[in-house]
Amino acid sequence: MLTPLTTVLRLASRLACLVVLASFALFVVEQTGSASSGAQNAVLGTNNGVAARPTPHRRSHESTLHKTIDEAAERLTSPFSGVTAGDTSQWVIRGVGTLLALVVYGIGVGYLTRLMRLRV
Repeated sequence: MLTPLTTVLRLASRLACLVVLASFALFVVEQTGSASSGAQNAVLGTNNGVAARPTPHRRSHESTLHKTIDEAAERLTSPFSGVTAGDTSQWVIRGVGTLLALVVYGIGVGYLTRLMRLRV
């Protein structure tokens, strides 16, 4: 029998993992889209000799849902930001943050709820 606390913890764990994964998926789609347009500009020669740079995370073009997901994921991954503090690559920063959040919130909280169930 699951106690109400373990049920709430498991639900919160799954929700946190879902939010972090959704945010990373949106980041991947955004980055690959900008990389594709940069490559097309380079092939067509429309970048005027300037090397195509990856665009930073643009919040002005995001929907409200996208902003909400990203803000929630930022809060969930902020405890792990010190791990990638010196890195400039957005892929490394987002990837490591996502991986650590999944380990802590997914595996760690899942393990904790299983321990709580054994002790009850």
